[in-house]
Amino acid sequence: MTTRLTRDDVLKAVGDADDVTIARIIASGATVTELAEAQAWLANDEPLMNAGKPLATGRARELVDILSELEPGDEDDVPGAPSPPTAPQE
Repeated sequence: MTTRLTRDDVLKAVGDADDVTIARIIASGATVTELAEAQAWLANDEPLMNAGKPLATGRARELVDILSELEPGDEDDVPGAPSPPTAPQE
């Protein structure tokens, strides 16, 4: 029998997630194994695809989507990206 995730499981795996995200992960009904699979896909999907592993589906895919929201956006750290507009100085 596979057990569902607990708050402690999520905190061990994710660490700095907020309470809402933790609740979403637990509410997905995923298992520890599915959470580990989702994290593996997020960490580096290329080796998994090269090994012929099918893309994450079901609850693991839902976790990939939730966990990807925790990662900083690409636009946050792009060198040379334009700064947001500022209010004119008077």
